[in-house]
Amino acid sequence: SGLDPAQPYFQGTPIEVRLDKSDAEFVDIIHTDSAPTIPNLGFGMRPAVGHLDFYPNGGEEMPGCDKNPLSQIVDLDGIWEGTRDFIACNHLRSYKYYSDSIIYPDGFLGYPCASYDLFKEGKCFPCPEEGCPTMGHYADRFKDQVKNEFTKLYLNTREAKDFPLWRYKISVTLSGKRKVKGYVNVALYGTNGNTKQHQITKGTLKPDNTYTAFIDAETNVGEVTKVKFLWNNNWINPTLPKLGAATITVEVGQSR
Repeated sequence: SGLDPAQPYFQGTPIEVRLDKSDAEFVDIIHTDSAPTIPNLGFGMRPAVGHLDFYPNGGEEMPGCDKNPLSQIVDLDGIWEGTRDFIACNHLRSYKYYSDSIIYPDGFLGYPCASYDLFKEGKCFPCPEEGCPTMGHYADRFKDQVKNEFTKLYLNTREAKDFPLWRYKISVTLSGKRKVKGYVNVALYGTNGNTKQHQITKGTLKPDNTYTAFIDAETNVGEVTKVKFLWNNNWINPTLPKLGAATITVEVGQSR
């Protein structure tokens, strides 16, 4: 397992010099700091070099690493760890994701995709028929399904421990008599727990229209047992408009 393999002096060198998928029967990589070293000070290499290459949050800037420097240095884990994390926060996220992956065998699902932008748009959802590998400790469960070409995988994480998120596609068809302005939130409840409210859409809300969003939930809810629907227009309207949900569809990333 390559935890953000080094970019300076290694990227673009022959495979004898750097980590490569010929080095072992199965090589998985977590890229967390792959922005160019000059001028962005990225410490990790960008190209895919393993059998499976995971690019959490796009592989360059990790959530939580843009915190106020003082608050990051005076860290819960102490000044030494806080200072170290401030200087190389993105780079060090790789081992933190890996250690969290041991505790969450069903977390960190990596979606095969051509780019992070396409992943964010939902173009690579749900998982293909063979399923999605999980980033980190349990990536080798997927080694028998690895293809010859490089496989780039994308996912999102939380800003702080615990890091895994579970991706859902939620579609809401509204019911009502007339359009209003506001926002629609949805929370999922299931056999393993429930999520907080996630915004599906905001702006003009039209009855009979369907609004779709991809959410990264902090909980794997398991089998969905209930969906909570909430809408608000943030101001008092004397006409008391009413809006409901005719249907709500929830799609899980991996159905296996």
